[in-house]
Amino acid sequence: MRLSSSTRLAAATSALLLLGLVPSSAQSTSQSGLKLSGDKPIQIESDKLEVRQAESVAVFTGNVSVVQGPTLLKAGKMTVYYVKDPNAAAKGTEATGAAMTGSANIDHLEISDKVYIKSDAQIATGDQGSFDMKSQVLVLSGKKVVLSQNDNVLVGCKLTVQMKSGLAQVDPCAGQRVQMSITPPPKSGATNP
Repeated sequence: MRLSSSTRLAAATSALLLLGLVPSSAQSTSQSGLKLSGDKPIQIESDKLEVRQAESVAVFTGNVSVVQGPTLLKAGKMTVYYVKDPNAAAKGTEATGAAMTGSANIDHLEISDKVYIKSDAQIATGDQGSFDMKSQVLVLSGKKVVLSQNDNVLVGCKLTVQMKSGLAQVDPCAGQRVQMSITPPPKSGATNP
């Protein structure tokens, strides 16, 4: 039996509900998925930082680690693109100063070289990714993108998460299918041998 696209999407959404990525009224409010903590401070560490003032770009390379609240991101490289302010020269401010002090508005991020994202009990890995600050969309892609929570594992080649709505989509690798392994929770009252 061949499933229609809408049936496959419904199945994928149901699976993501099981993994805790998509908010649901049936879920406990204590369960959380990949998320941002906009009100929490951000700690960034890397081996090197290069600020390109004219381009409004900051490039972190070598063992990049970003921590914000319960979320940890690790990668070999992270490029931060700032919103260019056409009035910066008139105001006497430069992108470098804003980037260095964290006062600049971030447009989007690009991450690469073995990306690892952990938020609470969920872990997502891939080869590269991007995050658009305005649309709040995270895209993680690569030869193998893995999303896991405890013993539950979802594998594809592209993960797209819309942070505002909680909608997530996993696309398969070319010529393959999305793979999922779900381990049901132990039955209450069951005894371990």
